[in-house]
Amino acid sequence: MPYPHILHHGAIDGVTGSCHQLKMDAHSSLLIDCGLFQGIDQKEGGGEITFSLEGVDALVVTHVHADHVGRIPYLLAAGFKGPIICSEPSAKLLPLVLEDAFKLVFSRDAHTVQRYLQQVRRQIIAIPFDQWFCVSESQALHARVRLQQAGHILGSAFVECDVRYPETETDQRFVFSGDIGASHTALIASPRSPERADILILEGTYGDRLHEDRKKRQALLEHAIDKALEDHGTILIPAFSLGRTQDLLYEIEDILHRKSLIVPGRESAGDDVSLPINWPQVPVIIDSPLASRLTEVYRELETFWSTDAQQRASSGRKPLHFRQLITIDSHAKHMQTVNYLSSTGRPAIVIAANGMCSNGRIVNYLKAMLGEPRHNVLFIGYQARGTPGYAIQKYGPRGGYVELDGENCSIRAGITTLGGYSAHADQSGLLSFVSGMNSWPKQIHLVHGEISAKQALARELTKLYATQNLPVDVLIPTSDPQSALQSQQFDKQR
Repeated sequence: MPYPHILHHGAIDGVTGSCHQLKMDAHSSLLIDCGLFQGIDQKEGGGEITFSLEGVDALVVTHVHADHVGRIPYLLAAGFKGPIICSEPSAKLLPLVLEDAFKLVFSRDAHTVQRYLQQVRRQIIAIPFDQWFCVSESQALHARVRLQQAGHILGSAFVECDVRYPETETDQRFVFSGDIGASHTALIASPRSPERADILILEGTYGDRLHEDRKKRQALLEHAIDKALEDHGTILIPAFSLGRTQDLLYEIEDILHRKSLIVPGRESAGDDVSLPINWPQVPVIIDSPLASRLTEVYRELETFWSTDAQQRASSGRKPLHFRQLITIDSHAKHMQTVNYLSSTGRPAIVIAANGMCSNGRIVNYLKAMLGEPRHNVLFIGYQARGTPGYAIQKYGPRGGYVELDGENCSIRAGITTLGGYSAHADQSGLLSFVSGMNSWPKQIHLVHGEISAKQALARELTKLYATQNLPVDVLIPTSDPQSALQSQQFDKQR
């Protein structure tokens, strides 16, 4: 088999399990991400590593969402002892995420967890953005990587990998996009394109649609909370602990700040729920110990925030630590909060993990509140096929039901989806990521997306290249090799 070439070990039939292997020669390769399969993408055997680790020199992490790093505990259990290369913010966040994953799957024993985390920290190598790092150097092969900000979550990066063969004086540049952020994110800087790529591995999560703009999404969020205040209901927001939660807090703080200038707050009404409650008093509850810990790290990494976010903080505002913010740690306090909000008319905003409603504390809220029309479930993130979140989103508006913890729960609560809060680039953003390069890739692999989204993006990419009279091979890898060939030919014909 000729070198270099790419093997895809996940995120080819859906949007989870990102893991790509760059085989540089017969003895050396790199892994880019090692994510968990979720929802309908889940495999038998859980997250066990089913490919050989022989010759894997390093793991390069684009960002620390579970669908990109959730299989790392299995990777270490399979014997991987090489470096885990990531950005400086990701190096702070990764141990927290992996600790949570380890406890869920392997052990909650404190000593076992600590030994595991010590091993993780020994293997992590944090590299600054925009600096080359050598990963392999021999007489036959020189390879280096560079991380550039991807604008998805704090610390997220796309990976540039230069592979050079001195004996033949040939070289190629691979770019692995990871997850490209939306251009309208406020807390972190928007993504920029790499200067060039020969081969691009590009995500296609929203390759078939466009997002609402930021002003519209904030107006819709404000309207949803206004309705909750009127209905004396709770807004349940299933959110990933990392990235989406912090972005949402940043947006809510902005609304609360503006509202407090228009409607001055009054003294708390205590527990008398017969009294009206206005915006300055509405509690914003983070019910996720992991989300609370990650938010603390976000605050510590303020130097990596966007310029606008840093200016807001320097003016005295606390975008991630405002007065109405309540964090809940213990399970007992969590259940007390669920019971209180479900049995009273006190409006509240609850942000709880996990983002696709498949497990975590959001499930208890849903079981208690889905059957009541005064409550509202607000989706701000992608719901993968096969997850309860997908079922609620699809069947909720029809008055259907969803299975949670083996129970069929009727859906009477309002169901709202705000697409503008996606942390992924939409079709326009993905096309701009390519067109912003000085030298466009000759080959593009579309991964991390449903087949319809990737096919739509493939068509738009071929149209884009046609405007410049440039050739391109757009490949849609799949677990069915024949389907991959058909996809390649389909795109060439366009």
